[in-house]
Amino acid sequence: MSREILDHFPAGGPRGSRPAEEKADQLTKAGTPATVVMDLDSDRFLVVPERAS
Repeated sequence: MSREILDHFPAGGPRGSRPAEEKADQLTKAGTPATVVMDLDSDRFLVVPERAS
């Protein structure tokens, strides 16, 4: 299954740094609801659109 990726960040960022969550928050505030998921195969965090319920 493919899914749109809005942005991505390496999982090994500095302690206390949460750039993926910050980007998802910025997008959500701008009107594009987004969330963060972990891609274990590439060891990175993906910012993706939230799924409609």
